[in-house]
This record gives sequence, C-alpha cells and structure tokens, in this order.
Amino acid sequence: MLRNQRLNPEICPDPFDNRVVVITGATSGIGTAAARKFAARGAEIVCINRSESKSKELCAALYKDYGAKCSYLLADFANPAEVRAAAEQLAALEGNIDVLIHNAGIYNTQKILTANQIDLVFQTNYLSTFILNYGIKEKLRRQNSGRILFVNSEAHRFAVWGLHLDDLAWEHHAYSGLNSYGAAKMAQLLSMIKLNEYFRGSGVTVNAMHPGNIKTNSGQNNGVVYKFFKKLLIDRSARPIEVAAEALYFLGVSDTVKQMTGKFFNLTTVEEPAPPALDAEAAEELWQRSLELGGLT
Repeated sequence: MLRNQRLNPEICPDPFDNRVVVITGATSGIGTAAARKFAARGAEIVCINRSESKSKELCAALYKDYGAKCSYLLADFANPAEVRAAAEQLAALEGNIDVLIHNAGIYNTQKILTANQIDLVFQTNYLSTFILNYGIKEKLRRQNSGRILFVNSEAHRFAVWGLHLDDLAWEHHAYSGLNSYGAAKMAQLLSMIKLNEYFRGSGVTVNAMHPGNIKTNSGQNNGVVYKFFKKLLIDRSARPIEVAAEALYFLGVSDTVKQMTGKFFNLTTVEEPAPPALDAEAAEELWQRSLELGGLT
C-alpha cells in the first residue's frame, strides 16, 4: 500500500467520443477534474449534484472549453428520496450509460445524523451510491455494457472489525472521522460483491479506486483545528487533482481493464483490500439492510 502511494497512474490515450459519463458530486474536487478529463476526450457528461447554480456553471464551462454536451440532475445525497428520484431519471435515459463514477462524499470529524437517524457520512458516501446502482442495475444489464467506478479510499482499512449495521447512529461505538469514513468506504467495497454477482455474464464491471492524497477542499465543513491540520500536514504532500482524473479515465475507458471487475485499485494499480471487504456473508447482510434503509423494499 505504501509503495503504491508513490506510483503514477497509467495513461489512456484513447478518445471517448459520444459516450455518456455520469458523475456524482461533479461541481468540485475530483468530480470536476474527472468531468473535464472526460469532456476533453469527447464524452457527454451527466452530473448529479446538490447545487443547481454550480451545475449550470460546470456545464457552461465544459461547453465553452471543450464543446461538450452536459446536463445535470439535482439530488441531495443526504436525502434518500431525492437520490431515488435521480436514479429513476437515470434509468429512463434513452441511450447507454457508459461510465458511472461515484464521487460525491463528505468527511465529518463530528457525528451528524440524518432525518432517518443514521450517520450522515454513511448515507452520503455509501447508501446513496447503493440507491443509484440499484435503480439502474436493470438498465445496465440490458445494455450489456458499462463500468461503475467508486472513488474509494485506503481508509476502508480503519473498519478493521467490519461494519456495525445495528449501530448506524454510532450510539454504542466510539465515533471518529476516520471510523465513520472508513465504514462507509468499507460498505462500498462490500456492495461490489453483490453487484458483481448480479452482473455476472454481462459486460458490466464494478471497481473501486483510491485516489491517494489529492489536494481537494474535502473536510472544509469541519472545525478550525481540522482545517489547520489538513493545511499544515495533509495538503503539503498532496498531489495535483488531475492525477485522480487520469486514473478514473484509464479505469473508465482503457481496454486493459475491460474485463476486470470487483477490484480495488490504488490509482491504476490493483491492491488487495482489507479482509472484511471480501466477506460475502457481510455483503449479503449489508445488501438487505441497504434495501430497507434506502426505501427500496
């Protein structure tokens, strides 16, 4: 893991003309960089964001800079009903969805609960990705192609004892930013097990990518102590955001990984995830719980 942190992503030179790429959380950070990368190579961008004004600005910029087609759906990833509505709109698209990039996410140092009394980080970073995937899974299988990519994290290793699905409000376990974030990223990896079962025999692949220490505005919603720590220590060694965009483009387009699925990549290098991320029984339990939490039963 530490050795791979120093590697650069493989580069894919291929164009992606007239392909549809869906990106969540595309108005900042890695999402914006990925949108620009794919748009520059000819892709049509569909972004799912919370802010309409920022979505309009992004689409205008992509058209101005690259002549790219861009549209947007609005959904607050803290609200399952809004995410379900966005999933229905995606499922109704006439053309194929060639790549779906799950980028939207937050990092909280203090516990915040949703209206459903679950951790906001778990809802935003994991449950909303589940709802979107569930809503378009039949469309993807019918089109017999497509790549789902999670912007994941090595932080999933902090969920060393797996998930506590009976305590999603962190009432009986110690809450910390790393514990919460790690659990959400662990859940993403576990969901890949069930998704790959569903898509077996089709041309649909599901993979996850750790972008490394990339300089973004993530965590700016936290207090002054965290922001000082991030600026002083984390951002000082951070790499340019374009590094992550290059990796996402490679994983979304390159024929080299066309047949690879269920993998955890450090940028474009395959790594073995933590053992709890490979637990098929935990994946089944998470799937059933997610149906319930997402209002999908």
